[in-house]
Amino acid sequence: MLPVGIAILIGIILFILIMILRLIFAPKRIQYLVNLLSQKRYENLINAAKKIIAKDGRDCTAHYLLGKAYYAMENFDMALIEYKTVNMLGKYDSICQEPEFRKEMAELFIKFDQKEEALKEYLLLIKLEPLSPQNYYQSGYLFEQRDRSNKAISFYRKTVELDNRHSDAHYRLGYILFRDKKHLEAKSELELALRNDANNYGAHFYMGRIKKDAHDFSGALLHFENSMKSPELKIKSIVERGTCFLSMNNYDKAITELGRAIKISTDENAAETLYAKYFLAHCFENTRKIEQAIELWEAIYAKKPSFRNVAEKLSQYQELRQDDSVKDYLTSNREQFLVICQSVVNTMKLQIREATEIANGCQIIAVESETKWRNARKMPRLIRFYRIPDPIKDSIIRTLHEDMKKLNVNRGIIFTSSSFTKLAIEYAQSRPIDLYEKEKLREYLIKAAKISSTNN
Repeated sequence: MLPVGIAILIGIILFILIMILRLIFAPKRIQYLVNLLSQKRYENLINAAKKIIAKDGRDCTAHYLLGKAYYAMENFDMALIEYKTVNMLGKYDSICQEPEFRKEMAELFIKFDQKEEALKEYLLLIKLEPLSPQNYYQSGYLFEQRDRSNKAISFYRKTVELDNRHSDAHYRLGYILFRDKKHLEAKSELELALRNDANNYGAHFYMGRIKKDAHDFSGALLHFENSMKSPELKIKSIVERGTCFLSMNNYDKAITELGRAIKISTDENAAETLYAKYFLAHCFENTRKIEQAIELWEAIYAKKPSFRNVAEKLSQYQELRQDDSVKDYLTSNREQFLVICQSVVNTMKLQIREATEIANGCQIIAVESETKWRNARKMPRLIRFYRIPDPIKDSIIRTLHEDMKKLNVNRGIIFTSSSFTKLAIEYAQSRPIDLYEKEKLREYLIKAAKISSTNN
């Protein structure tokens, strides 16, 4: 047997030799893994890395490269396990550099919707790289997603302070300011975003929204045309273009755009699809295609009964399925509509002197057919018929009253297929104006239809 001292000495020598061999061969093994990664030989890398880890479970670089291989193969669960091991070991070198590692770790947390953990990584990165604008941007974006707009704004401001050409940071600032109804400030940020990146489609979209709200429809249409290039914003942009044309009373183009949005939509429950159908129904309603409008309202109601005033619209037009006279009044062309209105006036025992078309309706001047006294002057009436979906406002009543004075007419009548606002009713009560809403109109239409059928 060897003396104890000699045995210990041999053991020390062997340990030193092993350590030397590790120092010699370990870098070669790690470099081999790096080469496999660059060659995209991920399966080989995984097998080789596992062998290294089996011998030394604390080899941080081997765990890191193994995690990168899993990530490249989209095996994100295993990648996250390896990255968490690296984080626990906390050993970094020229291959596993801490800033790069933390960025990749944050991306993994985001993939697993662990945004709080991702935010922690970016806040650590800010300490490691205090002059990197992207770390501030990512932190701001994660704060924004947590509905902490004030924090997000401060990080976005720091981003553009470090890099004023950071288009996305200007865009996110513009979006938050737009959402907070600070349109002037939002416009300034969005313009900077587009100046630095003309293909920032989100910035184009919200610039379009701002210009649309300012009634600059031509400018808005150009921005929405650009934002359509984004797959995520395509349908929303087409719907916005449709509403621009709708605001311009260009119903043909509005119908084309909104119909296109519905056609390319793959999700009937999506908000933009419901809005496209809603605004298309509005176009049909205003162009007297009521049955097509009803079909769209019914489709919306089937998906979301509480959507805007769809239930009210369906109730409003319910009589269309029950009464052809109301249907004809709402859907007839201009010439037919004028004939229908004249037939209503005839039932009132009035002689028609003049019948003309007006916006959204027609106007008839008529006089009494008979008077109690032979030589009495026949009193004229100024009668207006409207077929608009919205309640008649007091401004329309005021205009009628002014026109009555100009024409020296003593009494006015307004028929509508909808209703009257409270202010309109109050204004008419103290003036010689009669207001007939849809139920009264329906009575007269039925009466006129009966007289017509009897005469025929």
